[in-house]
Amino acid sequence: MAIKYSAAVKNAKLDALETAIGTGAVLKFRTGAPPTAITDADSGTVVATLTLPSDWMAAASGGVKAKTGTWQDTSADNAGKIEHFRIYASDGTTQHMQGTVTESGGGGDLIVDQDDVNAGQTVTVSSFSITSGN
Repeated sequence: MAIKYSAAVKNAKLDALETAIGTGAVLKFRTGAPPTAITDADSGTVVATLTLPSDWMAAASGGVKAKTGTWQDTSADNAGKIEHFRIYASDGTTQHMQGTVTESGGGGDLIVDQDDVNAGQTVTVSSFSITSGN
């Protein structure tokens, strides 16, 4: 039998993510597939870099934690197709989370308004949420 958690435990686990990563978290969009493990070196080219709002995730509810505020880079660093993201501590180098990126309907872990970007273009996160399973 699999271990099951209450909604309170799932919410606490999710809220601990934002606490562990901290305020001033940095989100980088990169080309190519994400590295195999979060401890692996960065891969691909950085397309856009965003400093996330101080309170970048809403309080978890019902086992789901969603982005809060506007997540946007008003001037992309480089041209390229965004395929994965990494979220770092405020130092921009200590990686804590990674996943895939697509436009709406593409099935990515994080959804952007446009994943094929030109340098200097605005890049906006349309949606991002994390669900705690059992």
